[in-house]
Amino acid sequence: MTRFLISLFSTLLIIRCSMKGPSQEGPNQSKKPNIIVFYVDDLGFGDLSSYGATGVQTKYVDRLVDHGLKLTDAHSTAATCTPSRYSLLTGEYAFRNNAKILPGDAPLLIDTTKTTLPRILARAGYKSAVVGKWHLGLGLGQVNWNEKVSPGPLELGFDYSFLLPATGDRVPTVYLENHDVVNLDPSQPINVSYKKDLGQQKATKENARFISDKQHSQTLINGVGRIGAMTGGESALWIDEEFPNVFTGKAIEFIEHNQEDPFFLFFSFHDIHVPRLPHEKFQGKSEMGPRGDAIVQMDWMTGQIVQKLEELGIDKNTMIVFTSDNGPVLNDGYEDLAEEKIGNHKPAGPYRGGKYSAFEAGTRVPTVVYWPGKVQQGVSNALISQVDMMASFAALVEIELQEGEGIDSENQLEALLGNDPNGREYMLEESYTLGIRNNEWKYILPIPADKNIPKWMTVKKVETGFSSEEQLFNLKKDEGEMINLANDYPEIVSQLRAKLDEIKNVEMLPE
Repeated sequence: MTRFLISLFSTLLIIRCSMKGPSQEGPNQSKKPNIIVFYVDDLGFGDLSSYGATGVQTKYVDRLVDHGLKLTDAHSTAATCTPSRYSLLTGEYAFRNNAKILPGDAPLLIDTTKTTLPRILARAGYKSAVVGKWHLGLGLGQVNWNEKVSPGPLELGFDYSFLLPATGDRVPTVYLENHDVVNLDPSQPINVSYKKDLGQQKATKENARFISDKQHSQTLINGVGRIGAMTGGESALWIDEEFPNVFTGKAIEFIEHNQEDPFFLFFSFHDIHVPRLPHEKFQGKSEMGPRGDAIVQMDWMTGQIVQKLEELGIDKNTMIVFTSDNGPVLNDGYEDLAEEKIGNHKPAGPYRGGKYSAFEAGTRVPTVVYWPGKVQQGVSNALISQVDMMASFAALVEIELQEGEGIDSENQLEALLGNDPNGREYMLEESYTLGIRNNEWKYILPIPADKNIPKWMTVKKVETGFSSEEQLFNLKKDEGEMINLANDYPEIVSQLRAKLDEIKNVEMLPE
């Protein structure tokens, strides 16, 4: 009888312990890690205080830097927004689909049959959401904003989306939740055109909050000029100053609803893109006017989401990648004192160029990886490209990419975790032309002498890096790309040109 009772007690104890095991780890600790990509817009390499910024403090992101991995040679795939987003979500270079900055009424750029990052993660049981700026097109043709808007993110593998359809300086200036315009009143139908005037109210020096160029003055909404013509939809119009609360709130709702299962959140900021209209609680919080205040606002939004992870007890099971879609720009269509109040601040840090540019600042952006207990704390000089997100996250969740999927994406998970100090051997940089990196060497493909560089680049004071001659720089000795060494090292020029041709000629296989 004694043996029976001892045996019974032991059996019950084993069962009880086996039942308690997972819960002792806390919620979400025994499953695959959550993944969050904070994707800031137009944030330059030097725009965080942890990357040398002056005139602005980014205490929340700096905390991620202090307890995570700070990357110093990480890059967006392109020097502009639409191409970078395309590459991050598809794992292929944007030039393969001729991806360029889209108008606000463009059709969906990514084919609905293409393998995307959320589709890869869905194979491992992930729920995915995109919150914020989209700018990858919607629908199949001319969108009717008064009906269901499809296809869009849901047809590309996301389970939830809450979007700016394009970006803040373009109409339609409404939120799109999944397939529907938020708060739309059928009696106030939306009309949008990028080809003709609709009789809309235009922005002028007299009625706008700040002066904008001709392109950005086509429609006045919330006291600010926008690109494109729009009428109607008054009940659905967004208020720019409410972005931080609206987008942060939607992201937190998604996290709360999915905290028991693995999730992927692509949090795509509008900040610090123009028009820069920070909430009143951030106005005057920097020394650089609206652009600096928008950086403070972005920092706060990041902090609110990270704090929610900590409150839910899932921060230690969440991999965070904080980065930007391209380099910085000051005057980008609006006179908002970005140039006048720059002071000693260097948005691109020590690098030359910025948004739109083939020089290094076009794609070299601040990038932080944060994952308590998993990522090596410190600084890494590994060469990283955002096109590698697909293969790296696939490796993280133990999913093997099939032939034809993410053809340009390399598994750089070990570099993202700080275990590989080198990263990529070769890395492509897209702008109005193409460049390629190999260790300290950088080659920029020449532009034909008869190819016209857009006039607006001159107006925006962009140092483009475009030339009809081949350019070669040694970034170890000349990080500012001031000395063209192409004539001095013809063998390196030949090697990098050949590698660039090899990448360009990769055959697109059916998926």
